[in-house]
Amino acid sequence: MLSLLLTALMALQTMAMLEVNVPEQPVVVLHGRDAVLNCSFSPASAYNLSDLSIFWQLTDTKRNVHGYWGGRDQLVDQAERFANRTSMWPVQLELGNASLLLSSVVVADEGSYTCFVRVQDYGSAALLLLVAAPYSKPVVTLESETNLRPGDELALTCVAYGGYPEAGVIWQDGGGRNLTDNITTSLVANEEGLFAMISVLTVVLEPNSTYSCGLINPLLGEEGYAFVTITGQNMAFPPVALWVTVGLAVCLLVLLIALAAVCSRKIKESCEEARREAEEAKELEEEESKTAMTLLNS
Repeated sequence: MLSLLLTALMALQTMAMLEVNVPEQPVVVLHGRDAVLNCSFSPASAYNLSDLSIFWQLTDTKRNVHGYWGGRDQLVDQAERFANRTSMWPVQLELGNASLLLSSVVVADEGSYTCFVRVQDYGSAALLLLVAAPYSKPVVTLESETNLRPGDELALTCVAYGGYPEAGVIWQDGGGRNLTDNITTSLVANEEGLFAMISVLTVVLEPNSTYSCGLINPLLGEEGYAFVTITGQNMAFPPVALWVTVGLAVCLLVLLIALAAVCSRKIKESCEEARREAEEAKELEEEESKTAMTLLNS
C-alpha cells in the first residue's frame, strides 16, 4: 500500500508546488543517541490533517522508514530495523513540522533520508545522517622494552577502541616532525560497526626519543594524544661493543703488568750497576792510598 502511494507521489512530483525544507548540512548524531531529522513544509492554504500524507524513506534503497496519513501513523510497510524506533510530533503537523525522531541511532542508520509531503500539492527533500562515536584514549606500546640498541628498528603501536568513523592518525617525534608516512594502520569493526584502530610506526631507535600518536575524528575533531619516551635506561649496551671493551681492558691490564715488570727489572739492574761502580771506586781509592803510603815510607 505505502509503496503504491509513494510511486504515485513521485510520479506527480513533477507538478510539485509544495516547498519542503530539510537541513543542508549533514545531521551528526552520536552512536546510541536519538536523532531528529528535521523536515518542514509550507502549504499554500489551510488544510485538514486528513488531507496530509508524510513518508520518510531511505533515499538509496527506497526502504520505508515511517509513514503518516489518514490522521495516524502507518507502519505496516516499515523496514524491520526501524520498528519501535521512529515517531513524529502529531501536534506539530498542523504547523508544517514533519520532522522524524529516530531513537538509539546505530552505525547502520547512517545515510540519506528523503522526506515526502503531500497536502494538495507534493514536495520532497533529502538530508544526510552521519553517525559518530568517540574513540577511547589512545595507548602507545613498544614492541620490546628490553635489549634495545641505538640504530635498531623499533615498532611502536598505537591502539584506540570503540570509535566511528575512521579516524585520522598523526605520529610525531619530540621535535614535532610528522612521521605519518612511516605507518601502517588497520581497522577492525565490532558487531555494532564501531572500529578498533591499530596504527604501527617503525622508527630507527635513538636514545632519549619521544614519540606521540594523535587521533582526529573527522566528525568530532581531535580526540586525544598518547606519548612514549625511550630513555637510555631502556637500552642494553651492544654485546659486540661490550666484548671489545672487555678485551681492550684486559690487553691494557696485561700491558701495564708487563711494563711494571720491565721497569722493575730495569730499576734493579741500574741499582746493581751503581753498587758495583761504587765498590770499584772504593777499591780503586784504597789501592791508591796504599801506593801513596808505600812511597812515603821508602
